[in-house]
Amino acid sequence: MNMMRTFMLMAAMTALFVGIGFMLGGEAGLLIALVLAGGMNLFAYWNSDKMVLRMYGARQVDSRSAPTLYGLVEQLAGNADLPMPKVYIIDNPQPNAFATGRNPENAAVAATTGLLQQLSTEEVAGVMAHELAHVKNRDTLIMTITATLAGAISMLANFALFFGGNRNSPLGLIGTLALMILAPLAAALVQMAISRAREYEADRIGAEISGRPLWLASALEKIQASAARIDNQPAERNPATAHMFIINPLHAQAVDSLFSTHPNTGNRIARLRALAGEMGQAPKAGPWSAGR
Repeated sequence: MNMMRTFMLMAAMTALFVGIGFMLGGEAGLLIALVLAGGMNLFAYWNSDKMVLRMYGARQVDSRSAPTLYGLVEQLAGNADLPMPKVYIIDNPQPNAFATGRNPENAAVAATTGLLQQLSTEEVAGVMAHELAHVKNRDTLIMTITATLAGAISMLANFALFFGGNRNSPLGLIGTLALMILAPLAAALVQMAISRAREYEADRIGAEISGRPLWLASALEKIQASAARIDNQPAERNPATAHMFIINPLHAQAVDSLFSTHPNTGNRIARLRALAGEMGQAPKAGPWSAGR
């Protein structure tokens, strides 16, 4: 259901992009927009992971420099039948994590020092399993494409603002002006809706990878409480990357609203607890075992 919803939302964003290009610039404007959007997508496909890791000052670690984290990711990647991703640590007091990379063969997972210090080993495992679920589902690529399309739609609106729209546009002057304002908003709403759908799915798949839904449920509860009071300065400076994190790092209200990049944390925890019940697990699951 979530995958179907994601594809429908991506189709809606693509249709929005094509329609805006035609209405603002006619066939010529549409062609130019498609070429530019294609170039932006290609650049993002190859460079988005490097850019975001550099943006957050992430440092790559291995089995010697971070044996516990690296070992957890290695075991979980094996559980998920995934290639071993690169592992990074971000020096940031806010507990959080994200995944990036264009495909499972070129993936990376990153955890903040706050996450490693404030969560138990089992909770960190739950979080890393969630991030590997994003890799397995190719959510990192999906979100890169949607972010690029959203940026392209905003770019079209800016072109119309500075260079004027198609004189033969059926919208007229007022309609064109309204489109310039509403189109980027609509694109952002679709992008956020896709992000929320992918988070729910990553919670479910991540719980299957770790085998313990309650580890992630407990982690989400702690991360939400800490993220609400601890700043993440790089994220505040780059709000377009907020959707990448397991919990919104921008202190946004935790509600299932049109303007939220993440689902309500309470709803996510409730789903995970229900999943644990279906798996016959007690509220307090056993400890992590690397040889599981």
